[in-house]
Amino acid sequence: MYFHVSDDKARTILVVLHDLPLGGTERVALRLASQWARAGRSVTLLCGARQGALAWLVDDAVKVVECDPPIPRGRGSRRRLSRAVAAFLADRPHDVLFVPGNYHWPVMQAAVRLPSSLRPAVVAQVSTPLFRHGRGPLKQIVYNWRTRRQFRGVDAAISLSPAMTDDADKVLGRRITQCIRLPALDDEDAGRLRTQASGKMILAAGRLAEVKGFEVALRAFAHLADPDVRLVILGEGPRREGLAALATALGVADRVEFPGYVTDIRPWLEAARVFLLSSYYEGYAAVVVEALGAGRPVVSTNCTPAAFELLSKPEAGAVAPIGDAAALAARLRQVLAAPAPDPQRLADMVARYRIGPISAAYLRLFDTAKARRHGLAPSSRPLTLTGPTFAAAAASSSQSA
Repeated sequence: MYFHVSDDKARTILVVLHDLPLGGTERVALRLASQWARAGRSVTLLCGARQGALAWLVDDAVKVVECDPPIPRGRGSRRRLSRAVAAFLADRPHDVLFVPGNYHWPVMQAAVRLPSSLRPAVVAQVSTPLFRHGRGPLKQIVYNWRTRRQFRGVDAAISLSPAMTDDADKVLGRRITQCIRLPALDDEDAGRLRTQASGKMILAAGRLAEVKGFEVALRAFAHLADPDVRLVILGEGPRREGLAALATALGVADRVEFPGYVTDIRPWLEAARVFLLSSYYEGYAAVVVEALGAGRPVVSTNCTPAAFELLSKPEAGAVAPIGDAAALAARLRQVLAAPAPDPQRLADMVARYRIGPISAAYLRLFDTAKARRHGLAPSSRPLTLTGPTFAAAAASSSQSA
């Protein structure tokens, strides 16, 4: 059963981030940390280096500590950060250490070896699928072995979808993972007015890097003969010049825009007819949730668990094979030719991705992990918080936070 100890909460929470770049994992971690602090928990953010474009997102209620000297990303930096985390905990013990996302898993290693009097409950987030497109069988075996080693001593893991939970059980060889949905939407989003889509703008967004597949997006767009359709790609990155050159070579430069990075994608989503995700590989893509929350259908490659879970209904969009420009173009034609769906119906599909209930579910798990660490709760597998159970558990935690 899922056991909760109301009088033994995780009062002090340490969150570790290497730095503060434009990453989905970092953004989610900072938003959650703010929610926990506002709920009355003492939250500390330990950064290897307090630098990056998301520095503005750190809430005043969250204590921020930068390593001294700073530890910027580089060869061996996560091992150094792991030692810094352990030293920090030895000096200032916390109830829970939260490690957001696969990239940060190596920082757990020194913390789990601390003496029991100093060791926090360690909770790690599985932010991206453990079985990756294009990873061969041998590399997958090595990856699974490394992951299992990294999770030795970890008290609990959080996945973002039921499928990711099942994969984590297989890879880790023990059932410590539960699903808590991605907090992609603000609570205020529930009452936000959504307008019917008009026009024929296709919107894409992300770092202009190879993994995002924007070259495939441009080639798919070039297959669309309608001169009124245009493509807007938000973001910055090393492929910008190459993408602009490709648009020119494909003869579509006059219908493609690169506005750069924007802090708020919502106005762009509201101006779009459809959102396009062309990546080769994604975690649980928050932007799919955001697009549906804004009432816009999504055409995506099968690069993310979000595509399989959220785009199964025709009105929500369509899914194409990874790297297949012709198939992607066919899905775009299909969505553009259909009447624009009811935006509120699309938003209702992702209502459970609001940050308030999800933040409360995290706190409930932290409380349980701390209780188990101190022998105050049974060690059976926690209940997976999905569907009605998720809603009830989150509401209960919200009342007791």
